[in-house]
Amino acid sequence: MVKTSSSRLHVVDALRGFAIVSIMLLHNIEHFDFYYTPTNLPYWMIPLDKGIWDTLFFLFGGKSYAIFALLFGLTFFIQSDNQGKKGKDFRGRFAWRLLLLLGFGLFNSCFYEGDILFIYAIIGFALIPVAKLNNKIVFIIALILMLQPFEWYNFFIGLRNPDSMMTNPVSWAYFGKLGEYIPGNSFLVTVWGNLTNGKLGVLNWTWENGRVLQTASLFMLGMLAGRKKLFVSSDESKLFWIRTLFIAFLAFIPLFIVKNGLSHWLESEAIRRPLITIFSSLSNMAFMLILVSGFVIIFDKLSGGFLKIFSSFGRMSLSNYVMQSMLGSFIYYGFGMGLYKYTGATYSILIGLGLATLQWLFSNWWLKQHKQGPLETIWHKATWIQF
Repeated sequence: MVKTSSSRLHVVDALRGFAIVSIMLLHNIEHFDFYYTPTNLPYWMIPLDKGIWDTLFFLFGGKSYAIFALLFGLTFFIQSDNQGKKGKDFRGRFAWRLLLLLGFGLFNSCFYEGDILFIYAIIGFALIPVAKLNNKIVFIIALILMLQPFEWYNFFIGLRNPDSMMTNPVSWAYFGKLGEYIPGNSFLVTVWGNLTNGKLGVLNWTWENGRVLQTASLFMLGMLAGRKKLFVSSDESKLFWIRTLFIAFLAFIPLFIVKNGLSHWLESEAIRRPLITIFSSLSNMAFMLILVSGFVIIFDKLSGGFLKIFSSFGRMSLSNYVMQSMLGSFIYYGFGMGLYKYTGATYSILIGLGLATLQWLFSNWWLKQHKQGPLETIWHKATWIQF
């Protein structure tokens, strides 16, 4: 971490940029939520595609968004703390800021149904009632949410009726309809499908996979990290991240083993499904902490070093996130180039790396002339508009 008294935490910019790039790579191999395996790939590429797919999802699946959520809570603290020093309560302005983010999310959803901005805008309201609570109470609430109480309820219901036939998740029916509009050549039909069928599918999937409670928990933990100055370079914060890396690594191994073993160990779907959601959430949380801890430790050791390359991405995270949706949907969907038909994971990750390079060049060029990214500027100015 860069030792500075300025309000800008460079390690946070770089970490947020790292999350953006990893999200982009995942989105590309997924064809931006339109899962399709081309049939014309050479034989040797099939195992390579599988290796790339498995590796990227192991490293970043469910973790990159968790990093984003943690930093969302941190940003809330920084803004709230800055206003508190001026004697102002930020909570009302933050609510307005969330409504603006909801608008960005709806715009982004026109191109990519898997948008998280809309979801973050809704869950972000959970920060308002806990913003003035003491650290201990906030941590207890965050811990309870992270443990997925709703899924534990489903688990105990399953114990009472292990032979009950669980219906398919509601989201499956919506995702099954993607083929009705994503391959088509009409942009407007795609937009309508994303905003109606696609958005309902994603909202249901987010709840079914424990992401709602996990995200709210991470928002609160990010706020606590800000209060404890864990991203500000000090002997205490260095020790914290070293300990966190060690504990998270020890926790991840059994959690990952249990998560992968549940499908083989349990026959009852009523028992198995909620446990998989619980242990997947905890496993992803542990690995996310490994990534964050390792990143912060290396950044501090090297005074940024090669990790600074991600900083420009992070400073323009909103703009880059929306931009990748616009570009990605055009590249893979039917209304654009329709490359979903021809690209497996190998080709797609090369496209993703190319897009990341273009965004890096654009971000560096833009930030030489402007203080913030284009959408960040709009969001900032609209946040502080006087009514």
